[in-house]
Amino acid sequence: MSWLIAGGDALLDGALRPEAVALAEGKVAATSASGARRFDASGLYVLPGLVDIHGDAHERQMQPRPGIGFPPALAMRDSAAQLLAAGITTACLGVTLSWEPGLRGIVAWRATLAAVEALRGQGGNGCGCDLRIHCRHEADNLDVVEELLGDMAAGRVALLAFNDHTPSILKRLSDPAKAAAYAQRGGVAVAAFARMAEAAMARRAEVPAAQARLAAAARAAGIPMLSHDDATPEARAGFRALGARICEFPVAEPVAHAAREAGEPVVMGAPNVVRGGSHLGWGSAAPMAEQGLVTILASDYYWPAMLEAAFVLAGRGVLDLPAAWALVSANPAAAAGLADRGRIAPGLRGDVVVVDPVRRAPVATFCAGALAWLAAEAAGRVG
Repeated sequence: MSWLIAGGDALLDGALRPEAVALAEGKVAATSASGARRFDASGLYVLPGLVDIHGDAHERQMQPRPGIGFPPALAMRDSAAQLLAAGITTACLGVTLSWEPGLRGIVAWRATLAAVEALRGQGGNGCGCDLRIHCRHEADNLDVVEELLGDMAAGRVALLAFNDHTPSILKRLSDPAKAAAYAQRGGVAVAAFARMAEAAMARRAEVPAAQARLAAAARAAGIPMLSHDDATPEARAGFRALGARICEFPVAEPVAHAAREAGEPVVMGAPNVVRGGSHLGWGSAAPMAEQGLVTILASDYYWPAMLEAAFVLAGRGVLDLPAAWALVSANPAAAAGLADRGRIAPGLRGDVVVVDPVRRAPVATFCAGALAWLAAEAAGRVG
């Protein structure tokens, strides 16, 4: 089916202007096809679909309360629906592959991959959000390296991130409340979880060789790599040497400076912008984006934050909306190696979100040229 989205202001070539956008055969078209259906975008913005390079809100669908799980297939179906309602047309699901049992363990990893692939197969008509796997490999999870290498070789992994949360987990285990939360998430007793954490940490000397193997495989497969929570420029340089060219959630501004000086994308969370700062007390993403230190905003743990963050940045007066929108669309697409999306231009994938600029809310989401989601109040705009 072909579409003509007309009457709105479209983001084209870095500027908003009153121009229609045609979609045909899954892509943005130069001209409207004969018999195309019409979407009345009067009073609305027509923007490139959001590209989320890192989001783990799907975990809340899988385990809405600690220790209370639901089938991954159901969780992924609900996640896909929520993503479309948030205007996200490409979602790189941050799936943590940890030594922990339960939600972030190897069994959940396998089930999540299977659920995503099954949903992707059901959405073969192009009407679904493009779900991809962003593997967040925990440094001390050495037992899964061979399996992960196989998944990477099979094309099941779109992004590979190097995570290292074991030391901080061990420190927090002295807090009974935090220890209980970790144990509940893993579905084990606190004492058992503590033993697992200590056993994982005991093999730390093996981590560099394992990370080198994973990095070599990612380079060979053309999988972009990220380093997560870099604390120092030296840490960033170490992952850069492995080929991890994306700096994700730097702990401090000097790390972001070092990454940008090397020409690397820097990712921070859109919730940080919306809430006015990091919930961990780290760097504030909005001023860093305005300085050019942050080039990508990801949903992190809350999908609606991406669209809202772009409008928040535009409202601050330093970046206009087209520049702010690049942080949630064109820039993440480029970093993820997805040259076919992130902008509205003939020949690119037909991923478009129509937005009410007053309510700062999606009205319709088109994925691969098909109407994938429509707000109830917008039904009369479809002709």
